[in-house]
Amino acid sequence: MDRESQSCDNGIELVQSEGVKHPFLPIHMHKTSAPPQLERPSPALLTYYILTSLLTLPGVVIVLPALWIRYQTLKYELQETGIRMQVGLFFRKEVVVAFRRIQDIHVSRNIVQRWLGIASVSIQTASGNAGPEIILEGMADPDTIRDWLYERMRGAKGQSDLSPDRVALVGDASIEESSAEEATELLRGIRDNLAKLVAQSSGSTRNGDHAS
Repeated sequence: MDRESQSCDNGIELVQSEGVKHPFLPIHMHKTSAPPQLERPSPALLTYYILTSLLTLPGVVIVLPALWIRYQTLKYELQETGIRMQVGLFFRKEVVVAFRRIQDIHVSRNIVQRWLGIASVSIQTASGNAGPEIILEGMADPDTIRDWLYERMRGAKGQSDLSPDRVALVGDASIEESSAEEATELLRGIRDNLAKLVAQSSGSTRNGDHAS
């Protein structure tokens, strides 16, 4: 298949395939980047857990074994439509989040994590929870993971022309549109109820006149 690209005045490259141009799809979006390595956290996470448990002083005998089990059982899996996290030995926890449900992605690291060269990637969804749905701990290359997840999120939502900074704006616009539709339905319901009340009042007046 013959493909050629052409640049527009606004800097967006046009993709031409068999004489058909697609002006709104940048040419780099037609390539699917390889998924990052995300099956297990970095070994530096175990060091971070050990340092964290030492801060508990007497509680280290309880906290350290619990964090060691967490590190050994913490697994991630990038699926075709979402991301899956599994952790726990005696009480196993499993969370699956579809790419289309992702609302925001944050990368955070404290001083110790920065020193160890790792970070946490928090994935927020529209579930209504105050905290993130999944936290990817011990990520050695968090920026690559964040960018890849943003790409998959935009692809799942059909928003491949949006940058990560504009995804939040699209979400706000959707909320405003939904609120406008709800307000319209409420006004229609009030109108219908008023019509029913007027009809019932007219019927009662006619019945009273006939009785007289």
